[in-house]
Amino acid sequence: MNLAPREVAPPDWVATAYGGARAKLDQLVAKAGAAFLHATVDGRYPMDLAWWWTSGFWPGLIRLRLNDGPDARLADLARQAEDQLFALIDHAWFHELHHDVGFQFQPTAVMRFKQTGAEDARRRGLVAANLLMGRFNVAGGVIEAWNAENRRGYSIIDTFMNLPLLFWASEVTGEPRFANLARGHLSRAIPEFIRADDTTHHIVEFDQRSGARVAAHGGQGYAADSAWSRGQSWAVYGLAIAARYTGHAGYREKARTVADRFLEMNAPHGVPPWDFRAPDAVTAPRDSSAAAVTACGLLELARLGCPRARGEAEALIRTLTERCTAFDDPAQDGLLLHATGKLPQDQWIDVSLIYGDYYYYEALQRLAGTEETCW
Repeated sequence: MNLAPREVAPPDWVATAYGGARAKLDQLVAKAGAAFLHATVDGRYPMDLAWWWTSGFWPGLIRLRLNDGPDARLADLARQAEDQLFALIDHAWFHELHHDVGFQFQPTAVMRFKQTGAEDARRRGLVAANLLMGRFNVAGGVIEAWNAENRRGYSIIDTFMNLPLLFWASEVTGEPRFANLARGHLSRAIPEFIRADDTTHHIVEFDQRSGARVAAHGGQGYAADSAWSRGQSWAVYGLAIAARYTGHAGYREKARTVADRFLEMNAPHGVPPWDFRAPDAVTAPRDSSAAAVTACGLLELARLGCPRARGEAEALIRTLTERCTAFDDPAQDGLLLHATGKLPQDQWIDVSLIYGDYYYYEALQRLAGTEETCW
């Protein structure tokens, strides 16, 4: 399969948005330094904890910024944060590492390896990949998400976007066992998580001993059978990346149909509501991060030869740029406003989320011509 990027001239608005986002990112670097960020409070990003699942995205954003050109100061800040992350391996907080090691170590160590070829970065990425493999329950055929006793047997849609760590590990080691396990997870997870109408569950619980499906849970969505918009986006991008690594047409086709469903449900909104099936979806809080992730997934599909996907990604990112950015507002730290983290738990509503910022910048960078990502 030819994955050479097409020569596509970005529209003028992309260059303007990319420049605005880059300047905003540089302002945040000056304030935050080597830190971990999650969600804004009154427009500001407070410092967060190294073990929290989003801890790879801020140093990862700095690594994306390094795609724009070498900068020793930025490289040092990203490395400082990565060192703190890796220190969790031998720390009392080790138990807080779970299936999201992909989100933590791909934007950091794996991206550093891609940018520099550093052997220690490769080794760190492989340690994380082995941790992720260790979460696979043979009985159920899925990677389990969390460590808490009351959530054992839970697998979640977000894991689709952590699987690239395993595909990468197979690619750099020549060891098929990493990719085999990722494919094993998808063979069970696709029919369990993606419904006949191409909407997705957030959580599916399996019996740890028998592997039988126990129930679906609403999780961060409105209900077990609703359509949490960010869950839909994790499936689009994760499956598109799996298709790139494996050449598996079924992954590509499923990514396309889930993306089509996202776009259909989002058509009345422009910026997606936090859950497409929330009773008040027309006026409910938005989740800009879901649109940013889906746009990246569509750009991946465009890379795989889907002719309309690039235009669909451009439309999503243009809408986000017009409705969810405030590059010139010094009271806002985030690149992307109007995101929702966990509405059922009343957490992080109408804020900036660091992963929303990350995927928005990644999409702009790809639209501007840089194809390399951490995934």
